[in-house]
Amino acid sequence: MRCPACGELEDKVIDSRTAEDGRSIRRRRACISCGRRFTTFERVEELSLLVVKRSGHKEPFERSKIVSGVKSALKNRPVSADQIEAMAGDIEDTLRSEGSEVSSQRVGRMVLEHLRDLDEVGYLRFASVYKGFADVRDFEREFSYLSKDTEPKRPKA
Repeated sequence: MRCPACGELEDKVIDSRTAEDGRSIRRRRACISCGRRFTTFERVEELSLLVVKRSGHKEPFERSKIVSGVKSALKNRPVSADQIEAMAGDIEDTLRSEGSEVSSQRVGRMVLEHLRDLDEVGYLRFASVYKGFADVRDFEREFSYLSKDTEPKRPKA
């Protein structure tokens, strides 16, 4: 590993710990030449995951899109950033275990399933955008699904 301060290639590992719930290893290093300390992360190189949009267009999976959408739905709600990150990580792990391609509808349904357990208000906010609610009746129907503990409405294909 090249030192970020002096560019020297020789360093020593001072400390190693697991990070991101065991998904990576955090290493504290010290440069042999200048003594500067720096941190590196070691992760498994994962195969790319593609999201297939309704139009058939494919694009790389971006966890940050889940996080930003969920943060918007949970704005001013009692849910921590760590809970949101953990949720996005769980969704990503599940999707990666299912194969190299996933439909955007599958991603949206998984987000809704997690939000349903995490925060019902956030669930309704996310559902209203994801499912394209047209009027108050859509909110009423989705709320009745929440209170009856049944399957929520599927988005229009």
